[in-house]
Amino acid sequence: HCLAVRAVCQREIDCDRRNGYSWKITLLRNYWKSKVKQEWLSGKYSNIPSQFSLPEKSMYPMDVDTWGEILEAELER
Repeated sequence: HCLAVRAVCQREIDCDRRNGYSWKITLLRNYWKSKVKQEWLSGKYSNIPSQFSLPEKSMYPMDVDTWGEILEAELER
């Protein structure tokens, strides 16, 4: 599971590991973030008519670098 999450959130996982978090805590901190980030990066939310059309789990607290990755992927579509 950790490697699957790291495939999407490499920067976040590496940062947590450098800060001394165990793999278990790292996974708990990043699992839902990786799910939401993957959906955004895949374009799942590219053509929504309004924020009310977003499913409940479409948002998750993410840092500015993560949102930058999502924006870059969106601009390339």
